[in-house]
Amino acid sequence: MSYTACKVAIDDNGIATLTMSRPEIHNAFDDKVIAELRHILGDLATQASVRVLVLAAEGKSFSAGADASWMRRMAGYSHAENRRDAQELAGLMQQLDRFPSPTVARVQGAAFGGGVGLVACCDFAIANRRASFCLSEVKIGLIPATISPYVIAAIGSRAARRYAISAERFGAEQAKQLGLVSQCVDDDQLDDTVAAFCSGLLNNSPAAMRAAKTLIQDYQARDIDNALIQDSCTRIADIRVSPEGQEGLSAFLEKRQASWIRKHNNV
Repeated sequence: MSYTACKVAIDDNGIATLTMSRPEIHNAFDDKVIAELRHILGDLATQASVRVLVLAAEGKSFSAGADASWMRRMAGYSHAENRRDAQELAGLMQQLDRFPSPTVARVQGAAFGGGVGLVACCDFAIANRRASFCLSEVKIGLIPATISPYVIAAIGSRAARRYAISAERFGAEQAKQLGLVSQCVDDDQLDDTVAAFCSGLLNNSPAAMRAAKTLIQDYQARDIDNALIQDSCTRIADIRVSPEGQEGLSAFLEKRQASWIRKHNNV
């Protein structure tokens, strides 16, 4: 399948870069872009060779959120059509949030509306210092509904209330304090920082990173009861006897590099 709004590339180390490519409209998205992103994410999620996903964008902005022409079309939709339309965006956010391998957002410039949602769905976000964020929906009489579960998980309910209601713009440093952004760097350091961070992730067991990601997602809203405790014991037992668990323990005890590190370093 050919893509018109997105680009995808996978390097020899298994780092996949998914790039939104609509710089002329600040990478705003519509239903067609959402469909492309969903198709690519679905394809990449099935590829065992993909160890890290970087979500990036071309141009001055990461994403301005919803495309104005799309919003014009939505204005004439029925309630049922609006619901179907919203389900596609909600599906995109869920796919990104549940992507099996670690995800890193490379953020430059503006991330507004749904763009904030994309950042919140990634495991890590590295932004340049001129990045700015805004949950701008209430300015046009809407709410950040489909992205809200991920934004709340990223920055907490108190901060989510503030920015969803006020529609204030906030910068990269504030986003870092809130937990939306992991690191802030100068413009000329953004690509090198993302590359170095991804390289560091390649030192970790791919299977263990996937399992750790699922662990946090499954446990974050659960009570610490006996069922959860027993499940956690099963999970650690499962991974200890798994091929990568055995390889990692052996490498540690034998004071050597694990096989996934040797592969990354071409040893």
